Amino acid sequence: MKKSIITAGVAFSLAVPGAMVYADSPQKSALEVPSIEEKYEDSFEIGAAVEPEHLEDPIRAEILKKHYSSVVAENVMKPINIQPEEGEFNFEEADQIVEFAKENDMDLRFHTLVWHSQVPDWFFQDENGDPMVDEEDPEKREENKQLLLDRIENHIETVVERYKDDVDAWDVVNETIDPNASNERGLRESPWYQITGDEYIKKAFETTRRVAGEDAKLFINDYNTEVEPKRTHLYNLVEGLLEDGVSIDGVGHQAHIQIGWPTIEETRKSLQMFADLGLDNQITELDVSIYGWPPSGEYNTYEEIPEEVLEAQADKYDELFRLYEEMDTSISNVTFWGIADNHTWLDDRASEYSDDGIGKDAPFVFSDRYTTKPAYWAIMDDNEGAAAMFSDVTEDMTHYEAIDALYREGVINGFTDELFGPGESLTRIQAALMLERIMGLSFDGEVNHGMADVAPSYEETVDNVTEAGIFAGDEEGNFNPYENMTREQMAKVLTEAFDLAEGEEVPEAEVTDRNGTSLAPYIDKVIHAGVASGYEDGSFGVGDDIKRMDFAAMLYNAWQQ
Repeated sequence: MKKSIITAGVAFSLAVPGAMVYADSPQKSALEVPSIEEKYEDSFEIGAAVEPEHLEDPIRAEILKKHYSSVVAENVMKPINIQPEEGEFNFEEADQIVEFAKENDMDLRFHTLVWHSQVPDWFFQDENGDPMVDEEDPEKREENKQLLLDRIENHIETVVERYKDDVDAWDVVNETIDPNASNERGLRESPWYQITGDEYIKKAFETTRRVAGEDAKLFINDYNTEVEPKRTHLYNLVEGLLEDGVSIDGVGHQAHIQIGWPTIEETRKSLQMFADLGLDNQITELDVSIYGWPPSGEYNTYEEIPEEVLEAQADKYDELFRLYEEMDTSISNVTFWGIADNHTWLDDRASEYSDDGIGKDAPFVFSDRYTTKPAYWAIMDDNEGAAAMFSDVTEDMTHYEAIDALYREGVINGFTDELFGPGESLTRIQAALMLERIMGLSFDGEVNHGMADVAPSYEETVDNVTEAGIFAGDEEGNFNPYENMTREQMAKVLTEAFDLAEGEEVPEAEVTDRNGTSLAPYIDKVIHAGVASGYEDGSFGVGDDIKRMDFAAMLYNAWQQ
C-alpha cells in the first residue's frame, strides 16, 4: 500500500496567494445566474438603491426582483423631494418605491429624514425669510431654534405616519460627523448644528420613535465609519445618545469605499465596536470604486477599464462578503448604492476629478450591460471549502487540508466545474500555469523561449517559467506541454521555484529508489524541507506520474516554507 503525501494536481487556475481568480468566469446576463439574495438569505437582506424610473424599466425591475430582497430610494425620499416648500408634501415618487417593495415582498429602507444636504433652504429661514444662522440676537436665536425643531418634528411626523407600516429601517439622521469640524466632538457644523447644537439629532430620533412605534428600527447613518477619527467621533456620539435615553437601534455604514481602502480589519473593528453597544449594523450604500482618492477618472469609457482592475475589485468584494458572513449575527442588511454600473453617482465624481472632465467608474457586481463581473462571482463563491465545491473531494480524504487551503486562497480551481480530479496526472503546462501564477511571474512583452510546440495561448506562461529557471525545454527544443510530470521532476521544479535549501543525501534505506535517478539531489531537498516524503513501501515513486492531490500537498508544503 503506497503512502500518500500531502500533494495534488488539477487543471489548476492559480493566483498570487490570497487572491481569487475570476477573470475566466463567464459573462452572463444577471437574469440567467443564481440570485444574490437567495445566496445570503440566511445571513442578511441584500438591497439596492433605486430611482422611480428604474422600476418602470423591465430589465432593471426583473433584476431587482431576482437578486435583491430590499430597496431604498436613492433620492426621492430626501427632504428636498418630500417637502420642497413648507407644508407642501410630495409623496408621488416615494409612493412608487413603497408600492414596488410591497408588491414584491421586499424590505424597505427609508433614506433619509434629516440630512445637511438635499434639504430645502426654507427649513433654515426665520419667519421673515432670513437665514437663521445670521441671527445675532440671543432671544431671536432661541426662537429660531425652537422653530427649526418644530419643523423637524412636523416633517418627521407627516412622513413617518404615512409610511410607518411599510418601512423596515429608517435612516433617521444622516452624516452628522465631520472629522474636520472645529468642535471637539467632531459634529458636522451644518445649519442644523449651528442653530440647535445636537438637539436636532435627539428631536429626530424621539419623534420617529414616538410615531413609528417601539418595533421600528431606527438608524444613524454615515460614511467613512471604518476609519479614525470619524469612527470614534460617531461611536462617542451614539454612546452618549444611548446614555441620554435616546432610542437608536443601529448604525448604518455607507461603505462608499475603494479597492485598496479601507482595510478589512478597519471594517471589522468598526462593525464590532457598534455591535458591542448592542446595536445592529447595516451596510447601507455599498459601492467599490475602481479609483483611489481623489479619483483619477482615467477611464473615459467602460471598455477602457482593464481586466486586472476588475479582478482587484472582485478580491475586495470577496474579502468584504466573507467578513459580512462571518459577522452576520451583527449585520441585518447589505445594500448596494445601485443596481448595475450604468447608473452610479461615482461617474460624476470621476468626471469631476479627471483631466478631461470625462470619467467612468464601475463600482457594482453587474456591468453597464447587466452582465456578471468578476465581483459577482467573487461574492457568489460558496466560501465553504473544497468539499462543497467538488463532488469528488471529501473532508476525510487524504490531503484535504492542503486542497482546501489552496482552494480557499484562490490557488486552485477544479479540473471541471464540479470535479477536482484528485487521482488524475498533472501535465507540464498545468504545472507551469500554477507555478507562474503562485510565484507572481509577469510577462515582459517579448517571447524568448524559442520552443516550437507551444500553443499561442501558452506562449507567455512558458516564457515566464523558463526565464525564471523553473522549467526548461528538451534537447530537441520542445517544451512537451502535455507530457505528464513524474514525482522526481516535480521535486526539481518545486526546488527551483521555492529555492529549497540544500539537504543531506537521504540514505537508500529510507528511499529505496533514490539512486535510480539523476534527480536524486532534488528528492533529498524536498524530503529534508518537509515538502514531500516517500511511500510506505520505502520508495519515493521515481518514474510515477504526480497525481493532482499529491501535487496540491507538495505545492502547499513548499508554499508554507
